[in-house]
Amino acid sequence: MAKNEFVKEIADIHENFPQWYTDVVIKTQLVDYGPVKGTMVIRPYGYALWENIQRELDARFKATGHENAYFPMLIPLSFLMKEAEHVEGFAPEAALVTHVGETELPEKLVIRPTSETIICDMYAKWVQSYRDLPLKINQWANVVRWEKTTRPFLRTSEFLWQEGHTLHATQEEAEEETLTMLNVYEEFARNVLAIPMLCGKKSEKEKFAGAAATYSIEAMMLDGKSLQSGTSHYLGNNFSNAFEIKFLDKDGVLKHPYQTSWGVSTRLIGAVIMAHGDERGLKLPPYVAPVQAVIIPIAMHKEGVLDKANELRDTLAAAGIRVKVDSTDNSPGWKFNEYEMKGVPVRIEIGPRDIENGVATVSRRDKAGEKFTLPLNTLSEELHALLKDIHENMYNLALKFRDSHIKTVKNMTELGDAVKNGNFALSMWCGDRACEDKIKEEFQASSRNMPFDQSPVGTKCVCCGKKAKHKIYWGRAY
Repeated sequence: MAKNEFVKEIADIHENFPQWYTDVVIKTQLVDYGPVKGTMVIRPYGYALWENIQRELDARFKATGHENAYFPMLIPLSFLMKEAEHVEGFAPEAALVTHVGETELPEKLVIRPTSETIICDMYAKWVQSYRDLPLKINQWANVVRWEKTTRPFLRTSEFLWQEGHTLHATQEEAEEETLTMLNVYEEFARNVLAIPMLCGKKSEKEKFAGAAATYSIEAMMLDGKSLQSGTSHYLGNNFSNAFEIKFLDKDGVLKHPYQTSWGVSTRLIGAVIMAHGDERGLKLPPYVAPVQAVIIPIAMHKEGVLDKANELRDTLAAAGIRVKVDSTDNSPGWKFNEYEMKGVPVRIEIGPRDIENGVATVSRRDKAGEKFTLPLNTLSEELHALLKDIHENMYNLALKFRDSHIKTVKNMTELGDAVKNGNFALSMWCGDRACEDKIKEEFQASSRNMPFDQSPVGTKCVCCGKKAKHKIYWGRAY
């Protein structure tokens, strides 16, 4: 297919990345804009992507001992006020319910921006003894945060997510849980989304409101910006103190448990789009793609072609592959363009000559233009191996891109050049908030996280030149 047959459909990814992103999410029917500013309607193709993400993560949560529950979306405003840092962090974007019909409510209600407070209120009722701990609950839900600037999946007034909330008898257990779940997120991103992540601790400025410590996974997008893709928080006993959660320990003493919370959201779909896409549109990782293989009948009007395509679909589906046949009357060229834009990992063409030769013609989305034939009688096995190879290739491409766009910097000039040219900057930092604020003001770059490997890349702070305490990543971010 000629290049100009697909580039006219979406903006040039190299010339106008933001418009490319908008074109892709709308034209591939992932989302549409909701009637309320900042909201999105997740269309079936986009929701199928979320369901696959949800299924993979849910299995991992249960394997690490967590159970699902559901808590109300309406929270008394007084709950939010109990933890000082928490209310300061979330009050500006909290949506309030003040009336039912014409009747004013005796207390304002918050539509949950996050659920620590209402969950803690319930935990105070459920936990009495050390035998009740650890308590490890996850919730799949929606939340509302009244964002000023919005973009589908990346930042919307309402979005879908999961939030884990756990209680532990000791600080050590809670800290271990915090890092365990961060590692779950990193493994999922690597082995399912094919996205390499930078894992580390957030600065005091960037940590979650009310947390003792926050850890994050940070992904690099194709425009060189960072996308915070998940967070895990060690909450200490800030919330258990505020909500009077107490348990009788083995030594007969009443104590406040230690707490964690952790979450990822539909923002992960934005990460997939912007970490893998290209000038043709989406490029979906096989393990979350709603359709892993699409079958295009060629010369469909000829006898036996559509029947063979449907037979092949049934065989592949029975082997656990998400597959569809496009039997519409659109031209093959139109269909090729459509499924390339939608990021379907594998395209299978089947026509009279293929049937005669006992093969199918296969194209892989991650290597646009690469075509080859595979035997029909072993296609199921071949496709499973092919999907695995596509995943590994996508991950390696993303890793190579990210690593080539991390620059070690020693001073503010180098830091500015790095982030302006679409890179992460890795430097030493004194830990002073004033330096962090100065970098933000001068370069519109924020601290992303401090890697667990703190092997120094210098001795002086990149900003003030004083003795450095931390190694840290900086970048422009969504």
